Amino acid sequence: MKYLTLLASLFLSTLAIAQERPVADKELVLELKAYCMELAEDEGTDNKSLNEYLLDCINEELEAEGYQPITVVPS
Repeated sequence: MKYLTLLASLFLSTLAIAQERPVADKELVLELKAYCMELAEDEGTDNKSLNEYLLDCINEELEAEGYQPITVVPS
């Protein structure tokens, strides 16, 4: 029972931390998309689809800058 309580509190803490991070504006996300497209062209996509690679790359950059992750690559 203590284990479940610990897991629940950890989950809620993680959720609260994610909610505190700001949402990046569309302009920043599009800049990161362009950057990640260049990386994909230069270095490849590590056997991922381009869309999956872009989503991972953009979210890594957003996390590094303290923003919330996105769920869909903008067009």
